[in-house]
Amino acid sequence: MKNQEIAEIFYEIADILEIQGVDWKPNAYRKAAQNIESLSEDIVDVYKKGKLEDIPGVGENISRKIEEIIKTGKLKYLRKLKKQVPIELEKMMSIPAIGPRTAKLLFDKLKVKSIKDLKKAAKLHKIRKLKGMGEKTEREILEGIKTLEGSKGRFLLGHVLPATREIEEEIGRLPEVKQISLAGSVRRMKETVHDVDVLVSTDKPKKVIKFFVGMDDVKRVLAKGSTKASVKLSGGLQVDIRVVENDYFGSALQYFTGSKEHNIELRKIAIRKGFKLSEYGLFKGRKVIAGKKEVYVYKKLGLPFIEPELREDKGEIEAAASYKLPKLVKEKDVKGDLHVHTKWSDGSDRIEEVARAAKERGYKYLGISDHVSRVRIVHPLDKRRLLKQMKEIEKVNKKKLGITLLKGAEVDIDKNGKLILSNDVLKKLDFVIASIHSGFKSDVREITNRIVKAMENPFVNVIAHPTGRLMQKRKPYSVDFDKVFEAAKDNNVALEINSFPDRLDLNYVNARAAKEKGVKLIIGTDSHSKEHLGFMELGVGVARRGWCGKKDVLNCLDYGKLKKWLNK
Repeated sequence: MKNQEIAEIFYEIADILEIQGVDWKPNAYRKAAQNIESLSEDIVDVYKKGKLEDIPGVGENISRKIEEIIKTGKLKYLRKLKKQVPIELEKMMSIPAIGPRTAKLLFDKLKVKSIKDLKKAAKLHKIRKLKGMGEKTEREILEGIKTLEGSKGRFLLGHVLPATREIEEEIGRLPEVKQISLAGSVRRMKETVHDVDVLVSTDKPKKVIKFFVGMDDVKRVLAKGSTKASVKLSGGLQVDIRVVENDYFGSALQYFTGSKEHNIELRKIAIRKGFKLSEYGLFKGRKVIAGKKEVYVYKKLGLPFIEPELREDKGEIEAAASYKLPKLVKEKDVKGDLHVHTKWSDGSDRIEEVARAAKERGYKYLGISDHVSRVRIVHPLDKRRLLKQMKEIEKVNKKKLGITLLKGAEVDIDKNGKLILSNDVLKKLDFVIASIHSGFKSDVREITNRIVKAMENPFVNVIAHPTGRLMQKRKPYSVDFDKVFEAAKDNNVALEINSFPDRLDLNYVNARAAKEKGVKLIIGTDSHSKEHLGFMELGVGVARRGWCGKKDVLNCLDYGKLKKWLNK
């Protein structure tokens, strides 16, 4: 039982309790869920160490429930609650227009228990007749259902990576294993994946396959052969393993990493050179001329090594052939994170706690950027509280923790493109992040004008999550990026690659377009707990897929150079 699954159980409990009108408990379960899903360590290992109550928000009561889930795979308390509220709540709540109270209203008035019921009620125009709903909400619900159906069977990369890394580590510890690597779309860092590919080299394939299908988290064995197998994990994710001889591990890794389109182009090059390329190696006649290492395959084809994130047939082969591939940014290049929330708004940790966690990651600086907002966000800052927070940041800096804290804020952009905080306060900050948290249904002209107007404010440094998307929940709003890029350059404003697992916004296509227009980027985690700082890997993955080097990413700069840029 993995962190994400236990977190989802507690999220569901919180939603049911909110539907029932229970006070304070929903927030307690949500806080516990948030901290569990962002743990860098497997919660089963935390349990075995007897340290569950060290997790923020996990007390004796929730600790006992975690133990029950780990031991039995179920939770009696949740089953009891589900009987009291017989709604397919998890799926219903994945639609942005539906919260706990809306779900209850739909059940009470229309007996809607499932997505199927919801779709039927919306198509029959029953929802618009309910108090507080209307035609617009009904239309949003139908759009949400369409988005949900379109993402069926796909998993967010940020949710998949921890589980797949554990599998890789477990199998990699076997003495029979010579080499192991994740492959497929996970290795290419695609934002969502359908399944996970694992490649192993060994002289004893049967032992490796037997271990793989018998792992603790395997719910069902889909297929099992002498050199390959497929399993379904308890969370529904399919994992496929392929076992090969060590002599062609490199060619197999290249083949199973993909993409299909990239591999087709490589095979065309091989044919033109009189070779044959497959997962078993690069052949000249019957002789293998490359296969042991991936880099050798590319070299024999007359190409420098192409990083996995670029292998989408988006010009990378042509760039490689002319030796014009970019040197991609690496996570170790990142010197700090500028998009971090704390207990001052809707985060879980105190400023000093986050600062110490960032220092442990090797960061030189950290930007505290709690919400200044008028929308429904827990404890948004106002002018008075922001000034008070700034004093606390100064106090923490005086402790000389080995990391410099910057005073920032994530400030809402109103419908007219103005920030909801006055310039006399904004100018006191080290940096300002501006973002849209309302009016998502506005047309492309309105949204673009709001963003451009905000960038014209002399104190704005960054536009956060520029398209507002929440993958598998909310579509991006329409933006005219030509105008946004132009305004960003004119006003020396950076665009964010937001690393939060369900955002990854900018996506890699827009990140590459921004780079090509000379627009600077910032990779921010949008952390709401110190564990979320690890999401930086996801944002770096987007930047790499977008052909970005460290010179394109502002938080790869040393503190002095970043400070100079922020001061415009």
